[in-house]
Amino acid sequence: MSNPRPYWNPYLAGIGLGLVLLLAYVVLGTGLGASGGITRLAVAATHTAAPQVVAGNEYLASYYASGNPLSHYLVTMFVGTLLGGFLSAFAARRIQLGVERGPTAGVALRLSLALVGGALAGLGARFAQGCTSGQALSGGAMLQTGSFVFTGACFAAAFALAPLVRKEWR
Repeated sequence: MSNPRPYWNPYLAGIGLGLVLLLAYVVLGTGLGASGGITRLAVAATHTAAPQVVAGNEYLASYYASGNPLSHYLVTMFVGTLLGGFLSAFAARRIQLGVERGPTAGVALRLSLALVGGALAGLGARFAQGCTSGQALSGGAMLQTGSFVFTGACFAAAFALAPLVRKEWR
């Protein structure tokens, strides 16, 4: 799209996100997160394709213990986040098909690395029983020590790994 609108002021966007988090605590009694909704969608898809696999796996079956996993608020939050992001990008005229990559990385490499990185991040979120938004935003808002340690470790890892991938983005 042509003539994209400028990005929002990051301070105002941060205040808006904080208000959404506060609203989530007031209305839902819990914070924000993304990985739980994605996991519930994946479990429901697996159950549709191979119900015996879900029934035979204690971890996956636990998502059906309280009914349909798709009726959980995290699924609604995830779908709403995707839809809201798309509508926001559309309104700001910032939708464009393409693959962002550095000059030395081909499209296939970029997509392969994104897939592997996304899978590792998803696996890590399941091991940690929460994603970065759940840990950093919701846990940080509750002043949980583990959330601050986690967020610091994420920043430290990013700074440590940045020199290894920086050449791909020059």
